[in-house]
Amino acid sequence: MPHFIMEYSANLDDDLDIPALFEQLNDTAIATGVFPIGGIRTRAIRCEYYRIGEGDPENTFVHLTAKVGSGREPEVLKAAADKVFATFTECLQPVFDKRYMSIGFEMTELHPVLNYKQNNIHQKLASR
Repeated sequence: MPHFIMEYSANLDDDLDIPALFEQLNDTAIATGVFPIGGIRTRAIRCEYYRIGEGDPENTFVHLTAKVGSGREPEVLKAAADKVFATFTECLQPVFDKRYMSIGFEMTELHPVLNYKQNNIHQKLASR
């Protein structure tokens, strides 16, 4: 973990370079030293139907959620979240400068008992 889930308004299709943004987010997550590389997942959900503010169709939004495993100290997660948000807003700044945009980010810690997963990517990375 983390799993990054980005929701964005469909009217941003021409302005977002999602692969480049995801590369930077993953690089930042790795650079924190907090998250195992094999657990990082990043995906986008294009929101076709949305209403932002007063309903102006030119308004845009991007919201990033990072779901992380439990057990880390709050100050460790806060430091990692600060770095991720800085990268996220830096990548979005050119769009923010030319469009009305709402940028959001939330890091949530998954329940320590009710979170299930199976992953063999860690083994692949360890064998390199």
